[in-house]
Amino acid sequence: MSNRKSKKRLLLMSVMFLILPMTLLGCTSESVENDNANASSESSKMITFAWPRDIGEMNPHIYNPSQLFAQSMIYEPLVSYQDGGELKPHLAESWKISEDGKEYLFKLRQDVKFSDGTSFNADIVKKNFDAILKNADMHGWLGFIPKINQTEVIDEYTFKLTLKEPYYPTIQELAVVRPVRFLGESGFPQDGDTSKGVEQPVGTGPWVLDEYKVDEFAVFKRNEDYWGELPSVEKIKVKVIPDAETRILAFEKGDLDLVYGEGVISIDTFKQLESTGSYETSISEPVATRQLVMNTNKEQLSDIRVRQALHYGFNKQAMVDGVTSGLEEKADFILPTNLPYTSNVDATKVEYNVEKAKQLLDEAGWKLPKGKNVREKDGKPLEIELMYNSAEVIQKTMAETLQSEWSGLGVKLNITGVELTTQVERFKANEFDMNFYSNFGAPYDPHTFVNMMVTEGFGFREVISSYPNQEELMNQIVEVQQTTDENERQQLYTVILGSLQEQGSIVPISYIKKIAIYQENISNFTFPANRDEHPFTGITVK
Repeated sequence: MSNRKSKKRLLLMSVMFLILPMTLLGCTSESVENDNANASSESSKMITFAWPRDIGEMNPHIYNPSQLFAQSMIYEPLVSYQDGGELKPHLAESWKISEDGKEYLFKLRQDVKFSDGTSFNADIVKKNFDAILKNADMHGWLGFIPKINQTEVIDEYTFKLTLKEPYYPTIQELAVVRPVRFLGESGFPQDGDTSKGVEQPVGTGPWVLDEYKVDEFAVFKRNEDYWGELPSVEKIKVKVIPDAETRILAFEKGDLDLVYGEGVISIDTFKQLESTGSYETSISEPVATRQLVMNTNKEQLSDIRVRQALHYGFNKQAMVDGVTSGLEEKADFILPTNLPYTSNVDATKVEYNVEKAKQLLDEAGWKLPKGKNVREKDGKPLEIELMYNSAEVIQKTMAETLQSEWSGLGVKLNITGVELTTQVERFKANEFDMNFYSNFGAPYDPHTFVNMMVTEGFGFREVISSYPNQEELMNQIVEVQQTTDENERQQLYTVILGSLQEQGSIVPISYIKKIAIYQENISNFTFPANRDEHPFTGITVK
């Protein structure tokens, strides 16, 4: 398919890590005394943090190497995603949706200018949409993009978007960090094709790229003409530090004041630093669910009783506590319940029960021959491969735990560590028995997660291929995208998510959380509701 490369990029997004430390800015002075005074003054105006890779070209309409956190500092959406899944006006001060769910009329803010002083208006909104649609195949993973029929400038501050068919997640998808954020006129190349690059990163956001040296650092200065509330700090410096241990040494030395994100440091290191009592720490609400995905196309996993037995057959609470030191929490549902439409899912909470697991395997015809350690059926052993990302310690440790626990059931689990790109490709190509996965989180879910079940090229169509209600489930997923009735939509999600979990091919393991650890001079730190946004909105330095 033409959008497969785009889908691969989307899958890679689920493992992108964020790191936000801070260091002091040094100044020149005629005396040591003035040096220290100036350094202290400057440190209250600037945050420096480490990032494992270069920020990229800061193009709002493309993916890697542009980094999500940095893109969100410069470029803004029409609509923002807030706590509890609430969608609030941003560059659009209001919007109306037609009764048939096809037409979206946006009233734009009239007090917004780009960082080069030019006006934000309907013409530039349309120009950005046209640039995105010129490369629609690249962005086909975002559900509403292929459904766009027309974009129109109604007047200077009114923009109209018309879809070919109703698609309720449109407003939610307008809140994502890329690609529907807005570049100023001077940033466009002459031919208007931003897929080949931009002239300069000109946005409406609270930050402007001020200095940049590839693979070394980037400095963002505050946009003093920002239309919204100005940040407390004046500059953000990003230092490229690929090695996690080097980042932590810098943090302990006092050069960095904030470490933030998912997987940015080992859990042991986080706990050790927390235990010293010398630093402040924060842990977010769940941002995603760590899942074990089973391919029901495989003979050993085609029977729901086998899948359920494997779920009953490991001590999830003990594994999560042991592997994550309590940082993550045991997941009872396949999506976190703080996402929209997920709080009322009716699905069985599976508790550890070895005898129940053995009973289900017996009922499925997998018997343990006398004198053997592995169950058999029709002369074939119950042997399964679990694929994991070799660079992720948590996946590896969880795989080893499952291997040990399931051996007690008479199941031989072969664990295979592969590089992330291989893991993604094998999953998409249906070349797996079991795989670790996590959903994208806010603002993508639940609609993106369930859409993957019916979309070729993600690997999930194979996962649900043996479901007895597969056709009904796929119809419900299409229906929930198009319904304009809020109550009906909630009911459909309750049924869809419950059915996906009850069939046992997607096993929730734990809820993933972001962490932050920072020096005492950092205050007002909050986790953004949007998983990909930067966290600098209200942060201050004492």
